[in-house]
Amino acid sequence: MADNGIILELNRLGCGYDGHKVVSDLNIHLRAGDIGCLLGPSGCGKTTTLRAIAGFEPISDGEIRLDGEVISSPARRLPPEQRRIGMVFQDYALFPHLSVQDNIAFGIHRDPARKRVVQELLEMVKLSHFGKRYPHELSGGQQQRVALARALAPDPKLLLLDEPFSNLDGELRRRLSSEVRDILKQRGTSALLVTHDQNEAFSVSDHVGVLKDGRLQQWDTPYNLYHEPITPFVASFIGQGYFIRGQLLTPDTVQTELGIIRGNRAYQLPAGSAVDVLLRPDDIVGDEDSTLRGTVVAKTFLGAATLYRLQLPTGSVLEAIFPSHADHALGDAVGIRVAADHLVIFAAQGSVNVHAQLPLEQVLDPGSTDSI
Repeated sequence: MADNGIILELNRLGCGYDGHKVVSDLNIHLRAGDIGCLLGPSGCGKTTTLRAIAGFEPISDGEIRLDGEVISSPARRLPPEQRRIGMVFQDYALFPHLSVQDNIAFGIHRDPARKRVVQELLEMVKLSHFGKRYPHELSGGQQQRVALARALAPDPKLLLLDEPFSNLDGELRRRLSSEVRDILKQRGTSALLVTHDQNEAFSVSDHVGVLKDGRLQQWDTPYNLYHEPITPFVASFIGQGYFIRGQLLTPDTVQTELGIIRGNRAYQLPAGSAVDVLLRPDDIVGDEDSTLRGTVVAKTFLGAATLYRLQLPTGSVLEAIFPSHADHALGDAVGIRVAADHLVIFAAQGSVNVHAQLPLEQVLDPGSTDSI
């Protein structure tokens, strides 16, 4: 392992197809034992990057290092079979004519310990009684477990997962993604996941890289991406929320139509600057004693809470999460106040009150859209 504990380094990476550059100036460092994720809308370069790491595509700029060794550069490309990288594909890519146990053993057929390794992996992925079955006899979730076990069998230095849960639905998808994280952590396997589903990215990964048009916007923890976005795109792509226009009074204070909002951080913009303030649904709380009112224009019941879309007297729109027992009808005027201990602001851009991320009807499945 590299002395600095870094297993994967992408340094100023550039790659693409047929002379068209898809990814530019990409820098990512993944620590050994961590799970990383590349997140973004379709066409942003996620899968292209993954294929370059695997060795399936050449790179035009920069370099890729695995465990300190350069495995790809414009002048040198180590063949995929020599990289000690495992890969789990979106469509599982199991061999239909081989049994489960033979699929898992495919990459270690010369290993004298292959029977023991296969049995251990079958137990780990909870398929110990399915070894003699064939892929067509398994459910989608079981096939994905087999694909994971097959990729782990050669004990790779790095595991790549390309939209591994996209063919699964609902609760199975959430449960299997959690199980995969547990398995990887149990084995200490370093991994890089590609997905457009931010719930999946956040639940599985230690660090997430948000890509837009082939460029990295931010590589950070899920918590920081949500609470400390460094670009307007990251702020709007991650989670739900709206921007409202304001004026910076001091480095940590903004005048808005909701009143003066004070945060716990300072911004290096001149006093008086027009700014856009990001407000998440959990930043707005109900307060019947407040003189500020919002009219309910849409609502989604979430069980323990209800997500409301509220229109202010100025026409601006916000979202707020209230406890489900605080039931309001469409058209009701609801008292609200801002309860944010931080500010996420950017220099004003374009029109005010730009909706951040998903329409209300997609809140229950934030990964259900590819385009923002």
